[in-house]
Amino acid sequence: MQLRRLPGKSDLAKAFRYGLSRRAGFSLFLDDGRVAIDNNPAERALRPIGIGRKNWLFAGAETGAETLARAMTLIETAKMNGLDPQAYLADILDRIHDHKINRLDELLPWNWAPPAAPREAAA
Repeated sequence: MQLRRLPGKSDLAKAFRYGLSRRAGFSLFLDDGRVAIDNNPAERALRPIGIGRKNWLFAGAETGAETLARAMTLIETAKMNGLDPQAYLADILDRIHDHKINRLDELLPWNWAPPAAPREAAA
């Protein structure tokens, strides 16, 4: 074992011990094909939040920052549900004013369905 050949308190020895103590978790993707080898999709999904955080500092007021955070939540949730955020937001903003309040859950990204295309008039 290579770890015994390293000075005990060296950074490389610490890295070896870290990897060895988490070996089962690090190699889980080898046993279960559903587990991704990396977390790049999750990292990419969180990137707009990290970038937005700096922008939110300049939202003007706490209420402005809260509004911006809500908007980002809707946009990112729409993306996570495979929706085009612009189409989703345009549709719900268009119909929310006359939508029944006890049926608002229909407009959530995981329940939303795009409006049916209008039928062409018979010639």
